[in-house]
Amino acid sequence: MTNIKAGIIGGAGFTGGETLRILLHHPQVEIKFVHSRSNAGNKLYAVHADLLGETELTFTEHLHYEEVDVVILCLGHGESRVFLQNNPVPEPVKIIDLSHDFRLAENAGNFVYGLPELQRKRIKEAKAIANPGCFATCIQLGLLPLAKAGQLQEEIHISAITGSTGAGQKLQKTTGFTWRNNNISTYKAFTHQHLHEIKQSLASLQGEFQQEINFIPYRGNFTRGILASIYLNCPLSEEEVVHLYQEYYQEHPFTHVSSQPVDLKQVVNTNKCFIHVQKQGNKVLITSAIDNLAKGASGQAIQNMNLLFGLEETAGLLWKPAAF
Repeated sequence: MTNIKAGIIGGAGFTGGETLRILLHHPQVEIKFVHSRSNAGNKLYAVHADLLGETELTFTEHLHYEEVDVVILCLGHGESRVFLQNNPVPEPVKIIDLSHDFRLAENAGNFVYGLPELQRKRIKEAKAIANPGCFATCIQLGLLPLAKAGQLQEEIHISAITGSTGAGQKLQKTTGFTWRNNNISTYKAFTHQHLHEIKQSLASLQGEFQQEINFIPYRGNFTRGILASIYLNCPLSEEEVVHLYQEYYQEHPFTHVSSQPVDLKQVVNTNKCFIHVQKQGNKVLITSAIDNLAKGASGQAIQNMNLLFGLEETAGLLWKPAAF
């Protein structure tokens, strides 16, 4: 049995904590170091209290690259590129980065965009992976089958709501409990940074794709998860659209097409994406739901790690959902 040795960089944040929770129970992974300058010397459970009784590992400021097969960067956006420039990872250690620094083709270098449902084969052969954004994952999974069929011919409209963990662990005005509870608001309307990677992926399947994507993100008054409602004009019947989705995802273990409307609780604490498709007149409505910290971040990173090292794609990722 393959035993992968992993190092985590930026292990004190939300995605770092989620990555630790997954890897500590992954049957084929050993965590060799967890890097954090601000918490060096502290036990992991001093920051991630739920890990008490799970591990006695300690944060370190040292980078033990010589001990690992893969490093997973759980740093803030804009920090990964600088970190790697100052602390280059030697060959043949592989890299999985959860920031947005290497997602776009013009900035990618040798990084492969890590959406398994889009390019599983390239991921398997990669040396470095740029993990997709959370909104980007949820929305792309809702649109990829239509793009592959060349059916994105008109404007796309999207409303999507995310939990507070999507904003990171650093306390801000819009993430505090007293502001977020019993509240909802929009932000970055039509300008969200994940639009760039969404358009890039859709164009890779439908080369002439130039349609407008009207995306309204919402801050939700809950902790985890993303629910996206996507609609556009489409000449296909509901049966034809559903068939496209079932056919596209039939070999992908985490993305499932539901015959019933989907709820967020069905996917929270899982690496799954649930999709529901329906037609009303000329419009097709696609509802897509994921856990932003799992399939939208750390879970997908481990899915990519499994593919990189030839493991079963679902290894360490088969968890019980929160419902019901």
